[in-house]
Amino acid sequence: MFESIRRIFASSQPERRIARVPEGERYYVIGDVHGRLDLLEQLKAAIEEDDAEFGAADTTIVFLGDLVDRGPDSAGVITLAREWGMDRKVRYLAGNHEEMFLDSFEDREILRHFLKHGGRETVMSYGIPKKKYDKMKMSELQEAMDKAVPKKDRKFLKSFEDLIIAGDYVFVHAGINPKLPVEEQKPSDLRWIRDRFLKFAEPMSHVVVHGHTIFEDVVDTQHRIGIDTGAFRTGRLTALVLEGEGRRTIQAIAGEDGTIQIEKVDT
Repeated sequence: MFESIRRIFASSQPERRIARVPEGERYYVIGDVHGRLDLLEQLKAAIEEDDAEFGAADTTIVFLGDLVDRGPDSAGVITLAREWGMDRKVRYLAGNHEEMFLDSFEDREILRHFLKHGGRETVMSYGIPKKKYDKMKMSELQEAMDKAVPKKDRKFLKSFEDLIIAGDYVFVHAGINPKLPVEEQKPSDLRWIRDRFLKFAEPMSHVVVHGHTIFEDVVDTQHRIGIDTGAFRTGRLTALVLEGEGRRTIQAIAGEDGTIQIEKVDT
């Protein structure tokens, strides 16, 4: 009888969907950093150490977007991300916060929206003092931003991609419109979509690895994997490691005393 119950219970559990990245390739996919340079520095070191430990591979680092806003050092995050790409293969996806940041240089209404959603911290990370910031009109702030934010940073952000396909996976910032093929996705959905994607429970052409929506920890529904663990709020920054059929995570986790620990988990 117990064996029959065990079989019934086991059959009710969804089997893990088998997905692979191409043979010989290894991916480290990093969730939303949001200005947490301290966490990114430690995660970068852990990724480099991990990549060396696991041996030779065609390794790619992927940022899922939202490097900027909310956390204290967006300028530093941009510099680290750009310079990392000078040393090895790194690819970058555009998030909705990069979109707002770039558009805010020209559009004052978008600037207002950007500032309300973490842009204030980004602006000040480029050396604009809080007291000066608090006294500025929108027109003055645009002028100050234009002078403070290096052209190379803006050019770098403008170069970000919309999606990346790796074998059976697709990497995007927010998600995809589940009703459309991957090749027909709109940039607005890739950067902003939420409920239509998150509530879709059926298989899609690829397993979607995404950020944008904060979860307490990595969420794997078999058809999508959410790795935005709220770095700016929770102090937890996640990288998903994909190789062959394997999946594991590396997380940089800030403690209450300010120390940062690295945690690795096989999934």
